Amino acid sequence: MPVEHVADAFFPSRYGKFRIHAFRGKDGGEHIALVRCEHAPHGPVPVRIHSRCLTGDALTSERCDCRKQLEASMKYLEKRKCGILVYLDQEGRGIGLANKIKAYSLQDGGMDTVEANVSLGFGEDMRDFSIAADILGYFGVKDIALLTNNPNKIAVLEKAGIKVSKRIPLIITPNRFNKKYLDTKKEKMRHLL
Repeated sequence: MPVEHVADAFFPSRYGKFRIHAFRGKDGGEHIALVRCEHAPHGPVPVRIHSRCLTGDALTSERCDCRKQLEASMKYLEKRKCGILVYLDQEGRGIGLANKIKAYSLQDGGMDTVEANVSLGFGEDMRDFSIAADILGYFGVKDIALLTNNPNKIAVLEKAGIKVSKRIPLIITPNRFNKKYLDTKKEKMRHLL
């Protein structure tokens, strides 16, 4: 299996009690899964696949909608008897934190997020969602209700043998700092906003 299960522990949060699982990927990334199940998972299991965004998730950046999507997902899972949040170590759409800040600088000069990433020599999105499929496979999950706006996540998961029975939209109200970011996700990356 491309991911190695490293450890797990009890994880109380503002959004309820979970079991936190740590995984190490073949890429060296350290990924986690927050699992909330009172029974053996059977489909469709509510799942959010979230890529690390230090600037948004922890530092409350208004340049993106990451923190708001994460919080909305946690609130959704809090109300369910079973659900999984897969948190991938793929900062800045997979280009890393320092390169993400370089991309911010290019965006300050007028580029959108896709143009900035490409200008730095990367693709528009370098994330590998097959890692999430491997993590879900570890738990025996084969049928999910996916909290996402990103059709690429659905395609990658289905190609990996995970049935996406339902898509649950995560609609976040834009602010003056992230409107262009959200427009770019919709227009260039085909996100379902």
